[in-house]
Amino acid sequence: MKRLTLTLLLIASGMLNSCSNAQSMSPKKILIVYLSRTGNTKAVAEIIQANAGGNLVELQLEKPYPADYQTTVQQVVEENESGYLPPLKTKIDSIENYDVVFVGFPTWGMKLPPPMKSFLKQYDLSGKTIIPFNTNAGYGIGSSFQTVKELCPNSKVLEGFEMKGGVERDGQLLVINDAKRKEAEMKVKKWLQKIKMVKQE
Repeated sequence: MKRLTLTLLLIASGMLNSCSNAQSMSPKKILIVYLSRTGNTKAVAEIIQANAGGNLVELQLEKPYPADYQTTVQQVVEENESGYLPPLKTKIDSIENYDVVFVGFPTWGMKLPPPMKSFLKQYDLSGKTIIPFNTNAGYGIGSSFQTVKELCPNSKVLEGFEMKGGVERDGQLLVINDAKRKEAEMKVKKWLQKIKMVKQE
């Protein structure tokens, strides 16, 4: 009788442990925030959402940048020099409920774009996992990923992703489509697997 009671207790204990493990392994709530001028960063953000899940939010400004490329370049240079943070039209409710925040952006002047700085300074991301991703004209990420780390000192920043997008200066806008999008999908999936962020089916 004692042996039967002990067996039942062990089974019950195992069931409780299984329940607690299931709770601790519950899916993380994911937010994907991106800034995209030509659509390339948006394309990568959509691929991330398809493979990792989460809510997709595009950063929009109260006063959008000029359509003219050179005018925008000059404005961004001035904003970087002065430390100006453009006000965001985009509002994110209950950001405290998210565990993981992907932040996507192009490289502007080899730096993190001012609107993304606005986002990272406006919202408290302490204790969250931050994952940067980037598209650029072939010159790389510049100091952008480092700036993300500096603006998120109390967050865990994982290895980021970057790939070549368009070259707006030369009139190349959205290039991550068709065959290029398939290439992006392969690269993004490989990266998400590496950082263990692929959603469970």
